[in-house]
Amino acid sequence: MAIQAMTIDEAPNPSRELRALRGAITSAENSSEAIEAAVVDLIGQLLKRNELIPERIISITFSVTADLNACFPASIVRRQSGWDQVAFLDCQQMAVEGDLKRCIRMLAYAWLPSDHLPKHPYLGEASVLRPDR
Repeated sequence: MAIQAMTIDEAPNPSRELRALRGAITSAENSSEAIEAAVVDLIGQLLKRNELIPERIISITFSVTADLNACFPASIVRRQSGWDQVAFLDCQQMAVEGDLKRCIRMLAYAWLPSDHLPKHPYLGEASVLRPDR
């Protein structure tokens, strides 16, 4: 089987750059409903702050602290319309003493306009993770 290279017309848009976007939020409790509310808020802010649509997102990795095990964050987003081409992964955050409780972190790779500075959503209690944001 031969590997087929992209043609110039299929190459990524030169006015866009592949960027890594980070963010985090805490869940009010370890329940499917609370985790879903947090994930919807986090992804909503990621889209809004970066003027993104799902078609420009390549992948999202979620990591959660060990005290969150009621559901998979990625499954919440995957169920939404328009997200079927995005690669998702869930994993458990490394346990570090004194870390923020019930925290959902995210790393997304997306195509952003070349002149757009990434805006990383650190929301609620998770804003202490990145006081510069």
